[in-house]
Amino acid sequence: MGFTEIFVSTHNAALKRADVLDAGGSPAGQALRIPGISDFEIEQLGDLAGVAVHAGGADYELAMVDVASDSLLGVPRAMVRALADLLSYETEGEGNVLDDVAEKWAAQDDMPFGAAEARTYVQQFAELANSVDDAARTGVYVWSS
Repeated sequence: MGFTEIFVSTHNAALKRADVLDAGGSPAGQALRIPGISDFEIEQLGDLAGVAVHAGGADYELAMVDVASDSLLGVPRAMVRALADLLSYETEGEGNVLDDVAEKWAAQDDMPFGAAEARTYVQQFAELANSVDDAARTGVYVWSS
């Protein structure tokens, strides 16, 4: 299995980045690259984040953003909000919601990494989600090989 790359971009810049990735290149710019997973595992993370911030039941399914690329998917706004909320969500008690989500995500079937590595990925993904700027028309995109 290859890797999945997550990044914040405008639609046009995302298509250009996907073209470079499709051609086997390594585009410049900030992105989170996670080896050994696909878009399916990203959707699982979205579901877990949604439940953790009490926003379960929303549509966390990644969607094709352009017919020009079948490897580029858009992260729905509900998932972006849920992931960004992990950074500041307060729970009653001693638990850390981001840590809980990371542990549950790492425990999913066939995950290629443990809870500690998952926590790093979830933290970085949440930070990317938190950086989305509606005024600049950016969104979160997922490219999967």
